[in-house]
Amino acid sequence: MTNPIADPIVEVVDTDATSDLVLIEATPEGAVTVTINRPAKKNAFDPTVIGALHEAFETLQNQEHVRVVFLTGAGDAFSAGADLEWMKSSVDYTEDENRADALHLAKMLKALHDIPALTVALVDGPAFGGGAGLVAACDMAVATEGSKFAFSEVRLGLTPATISPYVVAAIGPRNAKLLFATARIFGAEDAQVMGLVNEVVPDAATLAVVKEALSKGMLDCAPGAVGDAKRLVDDVAGREIDNDLLHETARRIAARRISEEGQEGVRAFLERRKPSWAQG
Repeated sequence: MTNPIADPIVEVVDTDATSDLVLIEATPEGAVTVTINRPAKKNAFDPTVIGALHEAFETLQNQEHVRVVFLTGAGDAFSAGADLEWMKSSVDYTEDENRADALHLAKMLKALHDIPALTVALVDGPAFGGGAGLVAACDMAVATEGSKFAFSEVRLGLTPATISPYVVAAIGPRNAKLLFATARIFGAEDAQVMGLVNEVVPDAATLAVVKEALSKGMLDCAPGAVGDAKRLVDDVAGREIDNDLLHETARRIAARRISEEGQEGVRAFLERRKPSWAQG
């Protein structure tokens, strides 16, 4: 398997997070690709990689021109999870040191989750442990048929604690208990059935086609409305449909209707023209 993101660099996002370990590329239209670039290590995490990803994701939260963010890994893996050398060094950490260490990973995942633009994991190869957690923290995921997933922490006497909020939200408590407790390896089709993956494609070439289609499709969507729609899902998920929720949802759509984007979108529809955000 090869890296599905073979597009030439059109424009590099203005960020200090671009490094040898984490590459950030963008098109003028606002399609951004973040690549974990440790192919010799199967794109495994260590503190430096986690820090670079965190900085990249925080930077992308504040760039209004970004319409969609793709996350992928270089070479033949998405991410194998924790780096072995990092694991060796953590054996001698105190509990406080371990807590601080784990918090860096938790904050990096939260930074990914909080990007206003649509985030898409493009998985070609193994996504294990924290790598599978990255997939769950994205808004959607597309994987090739040969991709494999696992939450293997219990085999080491550990638990997938920092990634658990995103995994449970993606696949539900029952599936999470099964996969967390058994550490079993499962394929892309099973991942799709459980909700970790939204679409399975035959190979890396098809993955690139899906990426291109999503990039173009997001140009029709108002950037501010996309961010608000994502927050809406987070805020209403699991809530009781009571009077407070009815008023809250009514307040939100009313605010959108009088917003600059809402006014422009409705007027463009009535005037049978493209809205301003889709004219580029």
